[in-house]
Amino acid sequence: MAMLTVRPLLVSLLTTGLLGGLPRSAAAQFADTPLPKNLVPPDTVAVVEATVAFLEGPAADAAGNVYFSDIAGNRILKLDTKGTVTVFRADSGRTNGNAFDAQGRLISCEGGEQGKGRRRIVRTDLATGEVTVLTDNYQGKRYNSPNDLCVDRHGRIWFTDPRYSPDRSDLEMDVEGVYRIDPDGQVTRVLTQKEVDRPNGIAITPDAKTLYVVDSHPKPGGNRKIWAFAVRDDGSLADRRLVFDFGKARGGDGLKLDVRGNLWVAAGISVQRGPGETLDAPPGVYVIAPRGELLGRIPIPENLITNLCFGGPQLKTLYVTAGKTIYRVPTNVSGYAVYPALSAPGP
Repeated sequence: MAMLTVRPLLVSLLTTGLLGGLPRSAAAQFADTPLPKNLVPPDTVAVVEATVAFLEGPAADAAGNVYFSDIAGNRILKLDTKGTVTVFRADSGRTNGNAFDAQGRLISCEGGEQGKGRRRIVRTDLATGEVTVLTDNYQGKRYNSPNDLCVDRHGRIWFTDPRYSPDRSDLEMDVEGVYRIDPDGQVTRVLTQKEVDRPNGIAITPDAKTLYVVDSHPKPGGNRKIWAFAVRDDGSLADRRLVFDFGKARGGDGLKLDVRGNLWVAAGISVQRGPGETLDAPPGVYVIAPRGELLGRIPIPENLITNLCFGGPQLKTLYVTAGKTIYRVPTNVSGYAVYPALSAPGP
């Protein structure tokens, strides 16, 4: 098995304005340097030729290991507590989001982005390696591209099913929805385009009474919002409430909660990637109170921030996937997850 050693980066919350160790004046000087005259065509712009790693979907186990997806590489990686990265699953079916259930089993969204994927929800028993398919279709039609998921205290799995790839030729349904898998295996579609434009990140409160859904559509005029829904006793949703609106910027992607109920959202971008999004939200983790107050932003020095999870002792380490890099950030508050359960929740 090939092994790659990574030293996780401890992200500073300082906003010093330094760029590569240079003072602002020097940084501005280099930023204004023109193209080399006559050596490249006028108005030359570098374009992406190939993507060899696109990290997503981190989830931490009780031992402090972090499992995360490389969608472009079609694999799931494992970061252990010593900072060593190994390949957990070489053929991931284009897995995107991951989460653990209360029994410590890894639940994964096998998607359909950046290549053909298996477009289903699977559960892996880490002790035996057994993989169980929980659902691969809804009413006889294959899912679009399962993206992200969360597990609640009742053992229900909630997952989003958008399609971001411009290739939609293989889609079998015209709904980009949100679904619930009950413990008995029954699957219910709980949200459609009537309630959410294009669902992405998802999280549920410890009491399982409020579901948060990131609504992120990069088209001009598309939603970049976070919605809250009341969860009824039967698992149906009601009382949609707007929590936060990123406006015309690139909005949220992955979403997690801390034990105080705050939302930790991976959002923003530093390089324009289409006409529908502005650069108004710089890349980072945006922390938002349940009623919508922006509490702050943790800067992450990458172009594209995708997802995050809490792990480590007392779940007081935040792991952030960002393009080709995974970062770690110490926190003063514990994150919330059904697994690993906190013996004594932090403040």
